Amino acid sequence: MPSPWTSRLSVAEVSTFRWSFEQDVLRYRSHGFEAMGIWRLKLADYGEEKGADFLEEHGMKVSSLHWAGGFTGHDGRTFREAMHDGLDAIELASALNANSLVILAGSRSGHTRNHAKRLLTGALKELAEAASAVGVQLAVEPMHIGCAQDFTFLTSIPDTLDVIAKIGQPNLGIVFDSYHLGQDENVIDWLPSIVPLIRLVQLGDARGAPVGEQNRCMLGEGYLPLSSIVQVIESYEYSGFYEVELVGEDMENYDYDRLLADSRKKMVEFSTNS
Repeated sequence: MPSPWTSRLSVAEVSTFRWSFEQDVLRYRSHGFEAMGIWRLKLADYGEEKGADFLEEHGMKVSSLHWAGGFTGHDGRTFREAMHDGLDAIELASALNANSLVILAGSRSGHTRNHAKRLLTGALKELAEAASAVGVQLAVEPMHIGCAQDFTFLTSIPDTLDVIAKIGQPNLGIVFDSYHLGQDENVIDWLPSIVPLIRLVQLGDARGAPVGEQNRCMLGEGYLPLSSIVQVIESYEYSGFYEVELVGEDMENYDYDRLLADSRKKMVEFSTNS
């Protein structure tokens, strides 16, 4: 039987960009992963109902659903359109029994920072209530300022916690992505204080800070203190998923089977050190 740790290892579908949804399920499973982070676009191409059946058939859990958000209008949608999409995503997350739905706020898009926060807070209040009614956890993702411009104006833990505190819903937390937040040299010091709010841990390594776009590298090949991060999170009784997410120029031509095998091996190594 797999240990609790190995059953909590997952892969985000964006890591295997060239594979189809069906390939992702089959190949992840063959490499021993029991969970995956679903990319909505891939699932939509395959068919949502058919995809849900396929996941159940192969015993694959859903660590997260990516993503809903964009409430500031940066991507051309109105606020109401983004809200309708968010409600659709919550319904899908519930149908898939996803452990969490990832939320990306959207860029400032010409708004003042305070107005962008008001838009996000208003959206999250409504969505958190809807998600609570169907048992879905929402996970807001802050990103490194060097690559956040097209995705979110939340680039620090304090800003993210400030927004979450205004909502006051227990099903609302954060994504801790080591690629974004692990670049802070003081991460090990402040990490314990946020573990109760973590709904999803994403793992990616880096050889340098992002400039314009994310450029991740294989786990253990960069300078981020991944093993220490996992040790701290585990010591404070986090029981959720660890989801590897590897994207960027250095990963574009990486062999996906090797990516899966090497990532799982490295993640298991982290567990032995924790």
